[in-house]
Amino acid sequence: MTTQELNKLVTKFRRLPATDECSLAEIRANFVYLEKALPTPDDARIEVLDAGGVAAEWVSAPNVVKDADKALLYLHGGGYVYCGPGTHRLLAYNLSAATGMPCLLPDYRLAPEHPYPAAIEDAVAAYGWMLTQGYGADRLAVAGDSAGGGLALATMSRLRQLGQPLPAAAACLSPWTDLTMTGASIRGKVAADPLVKPTSLERCAAWYLGDGDRADPLASPLLGDLTGLPPLLIQVGGEEILLDDASRLAAQAEAAGVTVAYQCWDQMFHVWQLYTPMLSEARDAITGLGDFLGQHVD
Repeated sequence: MTTQELNKLVTKFRRLPATDECSLAEIRANFVYLEKALPTPDDARIEVLDAGGVAAEWVSAPNVVKDADKALLYLHGGGYVYCGPGTHRLLAYNLSAATGMPCLLPDYRLAPEHPYPAAIEDAVAAYGWMLTQGYGADRLAVAGDSAGGGLALATMSRLRQLGQPLPAAAACLSPWTDLTMTGASIRGKVAADPLVKPTSLERCAAWYLGDGDRADPLASPLLGDLTGLPPLLIQVGGEEILLDDASRLAAQAEAAGVTVAYQCWDQMFHVWQLYTPMLSEARDAITGLGDFLGQHVD
């Protein structure tokens, strides 16, 4: 436990402007701090490309063979309304190093300019593009954090609806799976969570869905049919208001016959895996992700 670094980060997070008090433009500008605080190593290989009509980046660690026959599709978080490849490039790099796979990081369209289901359409298109590049579905994994974790689940549900093959494995980091906001931790963990507030989630849900149905299974995958999903790793912090979004997902996926590895990390905050330069827990979580995905995409 890197207690001193953890306390520094939590203190810094609590000093950030409350997102429900900022305009969307201000929120997006504030998240640029992640790019500055979490720079990508100089040895990262980054290729900007068009992935089936979706702007994207291939991000690879130096130990990854350029023409590897397996790959990871990573869907960044940000409430469906902010963040992008820049904020999550270091995470993609670390996952590439841990899994031995190149990581495709789509710059999917964001709400409110592009509301639901634009993000799902882009994720499905990027996955389809990977299939056209010669990757077999059994050699692909899908992962995402926060809203990106929910998007990973929604993408697989949509692929199933379209009759497309699902990936060999999936991972959700602090996933937002229930836009109806019924989890007890949404209120019960407010004081403990230094990053995410219910009011911020409400704004993001409104920007993403407008007057749409928050119980739509493609918007709230927790409320959908999880049958047939590939082996699923779920990591969540014990101090998150989204704790119940993750724990209920694990329980319902297991009930649907899905192989689930559920990990609740004591004292951790929302998507702590981003902060590998500061936290040993982040590095350990990435190692665990690499082990799980490597076990199922071999």
